[in-house]
Amino acid sequence: MKLIFLDIDGTLTKPGENIPPQSAVDAINKARANGHKIFLCTGRNPDMLRPLLKYKFDGVISCAGGYVAVGENCDEILFNYPMTDEQRDTALNALHKHGVFCTIEAEKGSWGDENLGEFLSSQGEGNSEIERWRKALSANLGIKPMSQYDGSPIYKVVIMCLDMSQLDEAKKLMGDEFNFIVQEVKVGGSTSQCINGEIINKAFDKGKGVKIICEKFGVPISDSIGFGDSMNDLEMIQTVGTSVCMANGAEALKKLSDIVCPSVSDDGLAKAFADLNLI
Repeated sequence: MKLIFLDIDGTLTKPGENIPPQSAVDAINKARANGHKIFLCTGRNPDMLRPLLKYKFDGVISCAGGYVAVGENCDEILFNYPMTDEQRDTALNALHKHGVFCTIEAEKGSWGDENLGEFLSSQGEGNSEIERWRKALSANLGIKPMSQYDGSPIYKVVIMCLDMSQLDEAKKLMGDEFNFIVQEVKVGGSTSQCINGEIINKAFDKGKGVKIICEKFGVPISDSIGFGDSMNDLEMIQTVGTSVCMANGAEALKKLSDIVCPSVSDDGLAKAFADLNLI
C-alpha cells in the first residue's frame, strides 16, 4: 500500500479551480480500488478544499500542515494548531501598517482585505498562487470581507504587496516563530513585481503532516508519494519517499523532485499514476 499526497492548485486542478481533469478523478478511484490511500495536501483551509471532497479521499493535510484529518469525511482530527489571538493580531497590525494585503484562513472560513480584489485585478499573469486568489475571489469561493471576521482561530495569513520591505516589521516581530514563504513575481514581463506568499507557523508544515499520516497508518515514509508544483510544497517533496513535480511547476522544485510529470492540463496525474504502477 502506498500513501499518496496531492497538492490542489496547479497539481490536482488548475490554479483556483475545484474540478480536476476526469483523468485524474479516474486515476484516484483506480488507485484507491487497488488498495492505496490518497490525501489532499494543500495550503487551502478545510472550508476552501471542501468542494473537492466529493471526489473521495482518505484524508487531508490542510492549512499547509496546520490541520490534519483522516477519513472520507475528515472526521478524525490528528493535528490542529491554529495561531494564538496574540500572534494573529501582531501579524495583522504589522502587515496592515505597511500596506500589505492580507487574507486570513480559519477552519470554516476565510476573510480578506476589502481592496484585495482591486489589487489583484491590477496585476498581470503571475504564478499559481496569484491566479488562485484572483479566481477564488471572482468565483466567490467564500472569502468574506475582513470587516466580517468573526474571531475564529486562524492558521495562516496569505500576504500580497509590492515590495519586500513592507514585510520587514512583521518579520522582526514574528520571524522566530513563523516562516515567511514569499515569491517575487514579475508582472506583465516588465520590471514591476508582486510579492505574494504566506506566513506559516514553524511548528508545522506539509512534510510534518505527511509524517503524521504515515505514522497513523503504520506506513514507512519510503512508501509515500507526493505531488506538487510550487515552493509551498517543498517540505512535502523533501519528506516523501518519491517526489513528483508537475511540468507546470516551479523550476526550483523540479530540480529537487525525483520525477517531473506532465502538467495538470495534460493529464499529468493520471500519467504519473500509471508510470508509478499505482493503477
